[in-house]
Amino acid sequence: MISALIIDDEPLARDELADLLEGSEDINVIGQCSNAIEALQQIAQLKPQLIFLDIQMPRISGMELIGMLDPESMPRVVFVTAYDEFAIKAFDNHAFDYLLKPIDESRLEKTLCRLRKDLPPKSLDVLAPKDLTRLPCYIGSKLKVVSVQEVEFVFSDHAGIHVVTASEHVHTHLTLKLLEEKTPLVRCHRQYLINPDAISEIDTQHRGAEVTTASGAKAPVSRRYLKPLKQLFGFQ
Repeated sequence: MISALIIDDEPLARDELADLLEGSEDINVIGQCSNAIEALQQIAQLKPQLIFLDIQMPRISGMELIGMLDPESMPRVVFVTAYDEFAIKAFDNHAFDYLLKPIDESRLEKTLCRLRKDLPPKSLDVLAPKDLTRLPCYIGSKLKVVSVQEVEFVFSDHAGIHVVTASEHVHTHLTLKLLEEKTPLVRCHRQYLINPDAISEIDTQHRGAEVTTASGAKAPVSRRYLKPLKQLFGFQ
């Protein structure tokens, strides 16, 4: 049985695809998501083998979502889209699976047949953005999109990954590793990433050193990362 997640901001489109997939005995739809933030949470929790992903979602697109997923645990992806000449050309050139809306049942079955023969995920690096400019975040039941430029620092603890701006403290499902690779945030501690543009002061007298941000917040700097952090500001 192949576990599948449907990600689309249009409820009718999600329901239509779910109804079509009910006819496939080996496809188990384990959830539906209406946006990228919900999708990141569900992918992390449910670990689907397959996702049907609408590329034209508001705020955070399907392509941006792909760039936020860990390549080591990436599910197989079938893109779902209204006709988009650029996207379809890219899919065809790299043999990625896609479905056009409204979804044709026979085309869906051909796609599923191909998936059954070759379920392991393909690398989507050629389609995914190399850099993230917005972060999918949440606070309680509220979902938010935060610009990377607004972030002062990010840190991890037992409660998850925290995103701190000058005005709020929220959470994200993105990992520190991915944020370090795809944003301007730099490592200042094993559990902290800092935005260099947000640094107001580096206190090297403090035990282990400490950064003060423009808003007055504090973040630790470990000995390992102090020198490269100082070098960003021209100090040896």
